[in-house]
Amino acid sequence: MSPAPALRVGVRVPPCDRADRLVETVRRAERLGFDDVWFPDSQLLWRDVFTTLTAAALGTERIGLGTAVTNLATRHPAVVASAARSVAELAPGRFTLGLGVGNSSVGPVGLRQTTSAAMRDGLGMLRALLDGQEWDFEGKVRSRLRDPRPDVPLHLAASGPKNLRLAGEVADGVILLSGVSPRTLEGATARVREGAEAAGRNADELPLTVSAFCAVTDDIEAEARRIKPICASIARNGGAPFLALAGIDVDVPAVVEDVYPDLVHAEDWDAAVDLCSAWISDEAATRFAQEFCLFGTPEQITERLDALHAFGVTGVFLQHVGSYDPPTELIEAVGTSVLPRLT
Repeated sequence: MSPAPALRVGVRVPPCDRADRLVETVRRAERLGFDDVWFPDSQLLWRDVFTTLTAAALGTERIGLGTAVTNLATRHPAVVASAARSVAELAPGRFTLGLGVGNSSVGPVGLRQTTSAAMRDGLGMLRALLDGQEWDFEGKVRSRLRDPRPDVPLHLAASGPKNLRLAGEVADGVILLSGVSPRTLEGATARVREGAEAAGRNADELPLTVSAFCAVTDDIEAEARRIKPICASIARNGGAPFLALAGIDVDVPAVVEDVYPDLVHAEDWDAAVDLCSAWISDEAATRFAQEFCLFGTPEQITERLDALHAFGVTGVFLQHVGSYDPPTELIEAVGTSVLPRLT
């Protein structure tokens, strides 16, 4: 039996600056040995994700590129298919189309997140168009994508049971939004496996990518205070039971005002931290950082990454705290002190 492929380590880079400037960040990640760079999509918060991907594709040679994630609510699936094909042509074998329910794309413009049923239909349309097949658009016209790109993998980001099962059933890979806690990972991967088995697929062949906030530090308590808004957002959006599994009991109001545009992407991060301190204690934030995130020394982070790989995770993408600056410090810290230990 051949050994399992090495764990792919990526980093999330928000399109928070001009595309030509962000390319330098991506190039640095490539030089330091990162496997992937993932770009989120939110039309009012950042520059256009496919414009940024185009610049990154033209400015790099090896590193994988992906959306983490775009959506099928603000973008019609046919538009997404064309954009994905266009990027894949510039970076053959390097592009992954990550899709999700919308979150910060739909909220600021008053739209609803994509339902599981709509996601299933949208994924079917995307796959057909990228494969060069005709699609029946609402029974009115049949059309196809010229110059299709069947090699674009479709990865579905999921945290709830319905979309986790859907990912296992129809997606080419899964982006797990449950952090690195073994307790929540076990539950999430079980739902993915259920979906795969129901569709007659082998769940062990599905790539599993885990997103995790990361900080290389020898003072977890000090760094953990910065992620109180992340913890509060998870609790407010139905994740309180997952937090409770790790001994984190918090009570966050259903509506949190005075934070624009939302807790995870707050423009005034310090104010969001202070606000969330009313519900998230320093002790709870530290436990959240230790259980769900990759906070610690290079040795500790390396051990956690090795454990994720042993669990069956095939990739991670690391996030820094902040939406409107590139993760320069995180890339340097992980690239110089963690990645060499993994290799």
